[in-house]
Amino acid sequence: MTDTSSARAEILARIRSANQDISGTGTSDTPDTAWQTMPRGYVLEGSLQQEGRLRLLEERLIDYGAQVFHATPDELRDAIERILNARRKSKILLPAGVPPSWLPSTIKFQEDDQLDAFELDTWEGVLTSATVAVAATGTIVLQNGPGQGRRALTLVPDYHLCVVFAEQVVETVPEAFARLAATATRSTTFISGPSATADIEMTRIQGVHGPRFLDVILVGLP
Repeated sequence: MTDTSSARAEILARIRSANQDISGTGTSDTPDTAWQTMPRGYVLEGSLQQEGRLRLLEERLIDYGAQVFHATPDELRDAIERILNARRKSKILLPAGVPPSWLPSTIKFQEDDQLDAFELDTWEGVLTSATVAVAATGTIVLQNGPGQGRRALTLVPDYHLCVVFAEQVVETVPEAFARLAATATRSTTFISGPSATADIEMTRIQGVHGPRFLDVILVGLP
């Protein structure tokens, strides 16, 4: 029988040492100063111009299985109508704060009023804005705020149409977190394409943890 007592003692000693270090009792560093002085060799800021960021974001989103459309601010309502008609969607949920100027009269829209999961599931999709998008990872970040709403609103319906403005697109994850710092206490969801997972046999399944279908409208600056 292998003697594991020495290995166990070493592991526990390392845990105690680590706990002392982060508590400030083992070193002069507090958790906050240790975090601030941590070496960061990764890229903090991107180098692409706006056109390059938008192109990269579009490529990543398409790789993940999303559909991407382009519109100017003046074309946004017509684009929303065209996309929803092509998807054969006629009743769409909204978070509070979506501008009325976005909404075509041919589609039935209803603002979320804390509907439960069963009620959310009876609607054909949801239309939202976003807080920020990360080109390098093809990620759209939603927060519980105007135009985006609570997390359940964008996870239960099977379809999500998301509007992202050009000025909201950054290149790197650190740049995104810098933008999120002021609203960091809000519930936040990071989405990279339609929801997808794989079972033990590596069969890809969409829609398990969120919408099966994601459309994104990239809106250029006026």
